[in-house]
This record gives sequence, structure tokens and C-alpha cells, in this order.
Amino acid sequence: MPPDLRSRLDRVTQLLFSGGLNNPITYIEQISYLIYLKLLDEAENSRELQGRLTGQHTSLFPQQASRYRWSQWRLFSGEKLLRFVRDDVFPYLASLVREEPDVAAYFQDARLQIEDPAILKEVIDELDQIQFARLGTDVKGDIFEYLLTYLATQEGALLGQFRTPRQIRKLMVEVLDPDLGDTINDPACGTGGFIIDSTEYILAKYSSAPLEVPIYGETWLEEKKLTLAEAKKQNPSLQTYRKGPGDLLPDWDRLEASLFGHDVSREMIRIGRMNLVLHGFPKARLKRANTLSDIGGLTEDDLARRYRVILSNPPFAGMLPRDSIRSDLPTNSKKSELLFLAVMMQSLAPGGRCAVVIPEGLLFGSTSAHTELRKKLCTDFEVQCVVSLSAGVFKPYAGVKTSILIFRRPAHVAPIADRGSVERHVWFYDLAQDGYDADKISGGGRPITPEKNDIPDFLIAWAAFKRDGFRKPPGVAAGTLLPAGSPEPKSWRATLEQIEAANWSLASSRYRPQVASALIDENPSELISAAIKSEDKIRDGLANLLAALSK
Repeated sequence: MPPDLRSRLDRVTQLLFSGGLNNPITYIEQISYLIYLKLLDEAENSRELQGRLTGQHTSLFPQQASRYRWSQWRLFSGEKLLRFVRDDVFPYLASLVREEPDVAAYFQDARLQIEDPAILKEVIDELDQIQFARLGTDVKGDIFEYLLTYLATQEGALLGQFRTPRQIRKLMVEVLDPDLGDTINDPACGTGGFIIDSTEYILAKYSSAPLEVPIYGETWLEEKKLTLAEAKKQNPSLQTYRKGPGDLLPDWDRLEASLFGHDVSREMIRIGRMNLVLHGFPKARLKRANTLSDIGGLTEDDLARRYRVILSNPPFAGMLPRDSIRSDLPTNSKKSELLFLAVMMQSLAPGGRCAVVIPEGLLFGSTSAHTELRKKLCTDFEVQCVVSLSAGVFKPYAGVKTSILIFRRPAHVAPIADRGSVERHVWFYDLAQDGYDADKISGGGRPITPEKNDIPDFLIAWAAFKRDGFRKPPGVAAGTLLPAGSPEPKSWRATLEQIEAANWSLASSRYRPQVASALIDENPSELISAAIKSEDKIRDGLANLLAALSK
């Protein structure tokens, strides 16, 4: 993203912050409204041009409604501007239920919270300088991704729950390898990060010349004054991902129609929708709904839909009243962490893949609900890998220990446990480093450590595992005693029989191989003599102390 555009966005956020909107979710939502109004005006310009060329023009702002266009009211000021946008423009767009249902849904219950007319005017003037129609989809996407980084600032630290770190999202997407034709879902989508990353991954697949980018972004290379090749040479464990325009994609509409997301927060859905709009997917099906509840807003079609790819980092805390919980889920728990996993198991299509961030306790919890859900997961599904993350991954806004659970639903109807005598394994990987310092916080975030990142190593091992047909995971067998002096293992595997014997525990530490202690090569007689001398010295000291106290 050009520096001048970044500076303009900083100016807008500073204006809103100084105007009393100090909650990042609120000011990102307000910016979203105004960007959408500008986009609709630019889209109307395109429609008018098309109408002059073809003689056909379907207007979003016909006849008298043209006064609601950005270009018509952007020069207003003071209370006139504030009242017109708040009391006329927003209600008009919310009323277009038949003409433009996506636009109407976006502005349903929308409320302009910028109360200072002068600040609203300055923000509009700043955004008016951005010609979104002239920007590529990647730049427009970068605009919103940059705004979302404010969720990790000091004032937004408690809101970081809505953002999964990029390096973790990229790992999960690459593991599931989504492709055109896969339906993709995040049942707790937040700002839409997993959905955006999935589309980015697919577009790179269908690009004639994809660009490889460091996980820290293109500007990181510019600041370091390095080429990518030079950066890789300096940091062999540098994590990268690919971007591309998707110029070879045969059907953009098919990709857009495959994107689904749900979230209980209206603000998050609005922000997520704008994120997808700016990335070129305005018709992606993001919906405000509680996916855990029978009364959460899901239709029968929503409940019946099955997805080929599910990626998520759902909220861990919370419990639902039993009467509100969906009756079709494979658990009787009221805990949201188990319910979200149950939703993904229920929603996964035959042959579908899932990667989800879960709290560590879900892997070894001893309640009957925990045990029964893990048993069903291990027997009716194929648990491929448990990636143990460090407790610092979600700092500064959370220090909870988490793992990534990767599993798939077999294409066969019968449970895996009933299909032959092939020995099944679960792979465990200890991902201690992720390219950011796990212990320090600087400037509201974790300092980057490109030389310390286990993710590229894991992805190489995963690729080999996949080429082998997921038959036998890399790493040593659980319970192995490694020779003294061996490095601590990063990955290991346990059989399904071992997991069943451990009450279906999927805690990686339970199966971790041990490194034998080094044998002492000193002479035992010398050690005993040294111990006697040490005791004699202590005895003499105590005797002298007693004599001194007796005087």
C-alpha cells in the first residue's frame, strides 16, 4: 500500500479517535459505512458509463434519489451534512430490500456515531481523495487489512479476540489447501480473516505470476532494503505466502458463491462484509447468526449446508442455556468451546477438512462431555494433527495455551474405526516459535523474529505427510526413549489404540518422547569421598558455632 494512502488512513482514524470514538471496532465500523457510500457512488458512475454505451442503465439512485449519492452531498458541511447522512442517506440505503438486498442488509440498523460535524466533514474530505475504482483489488484489500491492525493497538488490545495472527491463519489455510469448488465456512468469522486468506490462497493458485510475500508484508522488505532472496538467505526460517490477481481463475462468481461466514456480532459482520467487498467479493454470504443456537438466526438451508473447508478460531469462554442449544449437535455440553467443535463436526461435508484453534483444556478435559466428543472425533473422523502453540501466540490480549486441531471427515459412510485393520495415528507437532517473540511486547504487539519460526518446517513436514496419503505421520513414536544428548523432539505420533487407552486424550504432552538422562562417568568412590568431606566440613562448622554460643 502506498505510504500516502497509509498516512491518509492514519489521519482518518486519528480524527475519529480525537472525536471520542476510542473503541477500534466502532471507528472501523464508521469508516466502513463511509467507504461503502463512496464505493456505491463510484459504482453508479460505472453504471452510467455503461448506460451511455449500451442504452441500458439500472440506477441505484434513480431520479430524486440521486441526492443520496456521495458526490451530491460530500460538499455539505456543519449540521446539514451530519443530519443528511444520518437521517436521510442511511435510511434510504436500508430501504432497498428488493432493489439491492446486499446493500440494504449492510445498512440495516446502521447508525452514524460521529457526532461532531467538523470531524465528519474532515473524514469525508480525506476519503474523497481516494479513488477506489482506480485501485486494484489487492490495494483495496490492503486498506482494510491495515485498518484492522488497529484492533491490536493498546486501546484495542481487549478486542484482539477478533483477529487471529496472520502467520497462524496462513498456516491453517495452506494445510487445508482450499481450491475452486470448495465451499468455505467460518462459523465465528469475526472480521473475515480466514475467508479472505482462503480466497487469496486460491487466487494465487490461479495466477500466471504469483508474488511471494514475507509474512510481515511487502513493506518489511522495503524497510530492510532487502530483496526476498536476500531476506531468505539471512533468515532460512522466514515464512512467506503467495499473492496473485487470479488471472487464470475460470469462474470468479463460483468462488464468490462458495464463501460463507457467521458471527453473533452485528458490528463484526459489517466489518467482515466490508473486508470482503474491498477484496472483490461483495456477494460472499456473511450472516449475523449464533451458529450454536436453535434460535440463533440460522435457516433450515443454513443448518443443512455442508462445507468442504472449515477454518475458525471461535471464542473459548461462555456457556449457553440448554434450551437454546442446537438439538442436532453431537454433544450435550453447554460449553461454547465444545459446542463450536461440535458445529464444525456436524457441518463438515464427506471428504471435507477442518482446522480450528482450540483451548488446550479441550484436548484433555476429563468430563464425560469432553471425553465423548473426542471419542466421536477420533472414531467417526480422521484426526490428522494436533499443533501445539506457545502461550504467547495471542499476546498482548491473551496468554491462553492453545492448539490447532486438524481433522477431516472420511468420504466413506462407515466410521473409520470399522474400515479395516490399518493402524491409525495422530500426529503431534510442538510449534514453539512462530516468527514473533513469545515473551516480549513492544509497541502494542510482539517483536518480529524471522530467524525463529517453526512454521516453515512444519509445512514442509505436512507436505510430505500429505504426499504419503496421510498414512504415517513424521516424527518418532509416542513413548520412545531417545538417546541421551538427543535434541528435544518437535513432532511425534501416537496410535489410536494409545489414545483410546488414555481416555481419548489428545494432549500432545501425554505422548511426548523422552530424552534419556546422561550417564554419570565419574568414579563413584570419588563422589562418596567428596560427599563425606563436605559433611565433615559442615559438622566442624556447626561444632564451632555451638562452642561460640556456649561462651
